[in-house]
Amino acid sequence: MIQDIAPHILQNQYQNIRPAEQDPVFCFRNESILLQTEGNHISFPLLEQLNVNKEKLIYLFSLDSKPLFLCLEEAGADGFAYVSFNEIRRQNLQPEETVYAIFTAYHLAVWYTTSRYCGRCGHETVHDEKERAMRCPACGNLIYPRINPAVIVGVLNKDRILITRYARGYGGNALIAGFTEIGETFEETVAREVMEEAGINVKNIRYYKSQPWGPASDILAGYYCDVDGDDTITVDYNELRTAEWIKREDVVLQSNDYSLTNEMMKMFKEGKN
Repeated sequence: MIQDIAPHILQNQYQNIRPAEQDPVFCFRNESILLQTEGNHISFPLLEQLNVNKEKLIYLFSLDSKPLFLCLEEAGADGFAYVSFNEIRRQNLQPEETVYAIFTAYHLAVWYTTSRYCGRCGHETVHDEKERAMRCPACGNLIYPRINPAVIVGVLNKDRILITRYARGYGGNALIAGFTEIGETFEETVAREVMEEAGINVKNIRYYKSQPWGPASDILAGYYCDVDGDDTITVDYNELRTAEWIKREDVVLQSNDYSLTNEMMKMFKEGKN
């Protein structure tokens, strides 16, 4: 999966440091990032290549001890262009540790952008100097990065798995998925989402693995479960374009190995679950 970057290390502990001229800078425009591509290899602009205010750059994290910074203003640099996340996935751009850094940086960029004002009193926030937080100087409210819990569900029916396609957004094969509601366990989310999207009761709900997914500010929890009773699918077309039972050998995987969804489909296809 996209976070499996060993022996590379993403060090996400916050540090109150300033950028040097040779440090890479992440510049986002909606769900696109400023990159230079050579074949399928990508690189970021350095501070010295950008016409931006150095004092406004934000430390993100380090990748293999190299500090990376965020620019919240749209910027440009010779030889660089904005590339969408969908294009990054479609072209399987490399290296994967860099793509993981992009997705994680975008998660933080969205949070910084939406945390400019205090939700308690409305005052403009400032960066805390000791931890990853936005602090309100008026009322003292601390705002930490938002992480949305969600589930990915492999619903099994003997030698078949429930494969879906979303009504909007990503168009490839997928699994049942959804966000966890307040006061709900992951297991309850699994049962509810499968019922809502496919009209099916499930049993034997069992945890598989988790994944951070920066493009949606998610932490995904993967589960398998089994059909309980009637296996007739009733599709919620507000959420899904299609949903159908697919035999193990007929499962078509996604074009890259980034996602937890793809790994779970692959595990079933290969008879490992």
